Amino acid sequence: MKGKTIIQIVLGVVIIALAVILYNSIMTPVRFENEYNKRRDASADKLKAIRTLEEAYKLTYGKYTGSFDTLFNRLMNEDSMRVVNKVINYDVIPEDVDINETPESEAVKKGYITRKEIFINPIAKLREDGKLPIIDATGHTRQLTDEEIANLRYVPYPKGEKNEFDLQAGMLEKSGFWVPVFECKVPLSQLLSDMDHQLVVNKIAEIEKVSGRYAGWKVGDMTQAVTDGNFE
Repeated sequence: MKGKTIIQIVLGVVIIALAVILYNSIMTPVRFENEYNKRRDASADKLKAIRTLEEAYKLTYGKYTGSFDTLFNRLMNEDSMRVVNKVINYDVIPEDVDINETPESEAVKKGYITRKEIFINPIAKLREDGKLPIIDATGHTRQLTDEEIANLRYVPYPKGEKNEFDLQAGMLEKSGFWVPVFECKVPLSQLLSDMDHQLVVNKIAEIEKVSGRYAGWKVGDMTQAVTDGNFE
């Protein structure tokens, strides 16, 4: 009986061990995929915000920039974005004139509308227009703070590391014209560097060989005049 009991105990332990191994073999890829998606979304949020800032920079200065220092410092510290304010002068509009049906150029010529150019801080304008959103811990949407904007340059994972997104900008010839382009990206090899190496290698191979696209996340492109993200 004693020998039989020992065998039963050993078999029980083996069964439990095999069950754990089987469970982990099933769950490891699932956990990897969940973490992969979480890191993709976190990177996408930052890349979209960087794109918003680059577009504001281009609107202000006529080109993109490949420097985070230049991007943040100039947009935060200079009142450089040109904005045209329109004031409707109701006191001079005849009663038989519908200002909503009057072409703006004619309304300006007759003094119904006054245009005034002002220069404002680009970041303040983006916040005013609600273009720098973030969902806080309470689930409410607010606008990015200056500190959060300054930290957009850093890849969100692995935690504790301060790896920067790769930011480039330049000019591209298209149909005889030079157009500004930019690209901001992070390769999966960097974003997932603290995860299971073989699963990361498999994921990169899957993306490169099956879909033929960049094995990472990015917005913009140095080879074509687009600002789309490959996560969209």
